[in-house]
Amino acid sequence: MDPSRTRIVIVGAGQAGARAAEALRAAGHRGSISLLGEEQHPPYERPQLSKAMLTNASEEPRFIRNSQDWAAIDIKLSTSTPTVAVDVNRRAIGLSDGREISFDRLLLATGTRPRRLRDLENCGLRVCYLRCIDDALELRRNLAPGTKVVLVGGGVIGLEVASAAIARGCDVTVLEKADRLLPQVGSPALSGYLRRLHSDRGVAICCNATIMGVTAKGIELADGKTVPTDLVVVGVGVEPAADLARQAGLAVDQGIRVGPSGMTDIDGIYAAGDVAEQWSGWHGRWMRVENWANAQNQAIATARNMVGQDVSYEVPPWFWSDQFDANIQVIGHPGGADEIVRGDVERGRFTTISLRDGEVVGAVTVNSQKDMALLRRLAASRKRVNPSDIANPAFDLKQALTS
Repeated sequence: MDPSRTRIVIVGAGQAGARAAEALRAAGHRGSISLLGEEQHPPYERPQLSKAMLTNASEEPRFIRNSQDWAAIDIKLSTSTPTVAVDVNRRAIGLSDGREISFDRLLLATGTRPRRLRDLENCGLRVCYLRCIDDALELRRNLAPGTKVVLVGGGVIGLEVASAAIARGCDVTVLEKADRLLPQVGSPALSGYLRRLHSDRGVAICCNATIMGVTAKGIELADGKTVPTDLVVVGVGVEPAADLARQAGLAVDQGIRVGPSGMTDIDGIYAAGDVAEQWSGWHGRWMRVENWANAQNQAIATARNMVGQDVSYEVPPWFWSDQFDANIQVIGHPGGADEIVRGDVERGRFTTISLRDGEVVGAVTVNSQKDMALLRRLAASRKRVNPSDIANPAFDLKQALTS
């Protein structure tokens, strides 16, 4: 069968699904493309949910394309359309309304779901999660001046929401069960900087925090403290939305396992975005990559493979976060090796570089965007560098790319 004329179904109309659909047409695909999403909204990018939409009370959601624009490139977008079944042998998917759609190739871009804390939900507290536009709009309505907001989880989402809540005049506390903020990044310098940044803006930071229960006065911690709260925002990670994949018999561990082409272990079925489990040479393990860049770029590469091109996607994970007046960027796996710090941490303009056997496996920049542009290239190149050069603040990082 001519790959350019196959019937393609994409389950999941988030950023990954949308960018894959666009890439299919850009690659010359002439067959049908069905893009199916559970949400009522057209596809959009998620970073706005914890940034502009929370800090600006009048900010409207921004969509990748509107419904008319999808039709203009001959992509059939169906919103509010849950997919409930997949028949691998018959090459068909079943929708919640009883319809079936046949496919030749299937892309699963089903994303993730927030991990829930049911014990808090059942105690009479107002508990919010942040994953979709409707979540962001509800949370924004609740961020009134003077509201006592508790963020459970000191990761990226928790800290971005903390920053927005302070900007809205709330009283904010962050509870993190690890001994430092942003523990998943693994950079001691970044964790220490973020603790000072948030504390200086009025955020109460509680690390090594274990929630024991809830009373009328607030959340009780194992150390005997009680944290008063009007609103709890939970950001303790996500789980892959992999029900369809399991039903299809695909290999699912922390996500739907795919190779560099995006294909699963069943011919003609692919996965992209947050739900896809990929091998990371920078981390030395299989993992899901939950960030904007991967949702876009891995999906585009996978789409090109679906129409017969030969594209291998092996790119170091990269993400950014804006908190107060700080721009933070992370490449690769900063926690995977010893950390070298360049710049002035106290003044909030610095870079950290993590080397493993002379190879740059991770880096962090704070308000140093030019450094990150170089470090992304350096991490992707897998070149080895001299640690003493990197530790020298006078050493120009450009030289590491050319030496």
